[in-house]
Amino acid sequence: MTDKQRLKREKAEVRVAHQSNAGPVPEKKRMMSVRLADIDWSGCAAVYGRPYRDRVIHLLALRDYKEPELLARLQRDGVRQKDKDSLGRILQEVADLNVKDNSFSLKEHLFQSLQTDWPGYSKTDRANLKLILSRKTAPSQNPTSSRLATSPGPSERDAPARPAQ
Repeated sequence: MTDKQRLKREKAEVRVAHQSNAGPVPEKKRMMSVRLADIDWSGCAAVYGRPYRDRVIHLLALRDYKEPELLARLQRDGVRQKDKDSLGRILQEVADLNVKDNSFSLKEHLFQSLQTDWPGYSKTDRANLKLILSRKTAPSQNPTSSRLATSPGPSERDAPARPAQ
């Protein structure tokens, strides 16, 4: 037997041995596979065409992000290099930095300009945003409620009216 024939035979044995050792694919792996045809690309395309600043604002409206997390999330929908380079500047304009955990949260005044029908939002995101917005508007409608709840004494409403002197 020549060296070439022996080498071919060894390769074939290794391939066969490798295939026989490989068990069935675990169930979890099969369930995680996604066909490209099953992905709803319309939302991604619609978001990609929107201004980068708006995309950042609408993501920060849902939750606080650290800069690398936010960039990774933006890249899932597609991001241009010039936009990627401007993320720091945009965050300075639209977000407040929490120095404890180095995360960014949307500035309060920008919640008023959000689009609840943003194409990048899922049904869950829209429901969460609705809840967030209701919490943001509820305290401003009754600003004394928290003060009254923590006040140990009677409020002015409970005290009898004093005659004007």
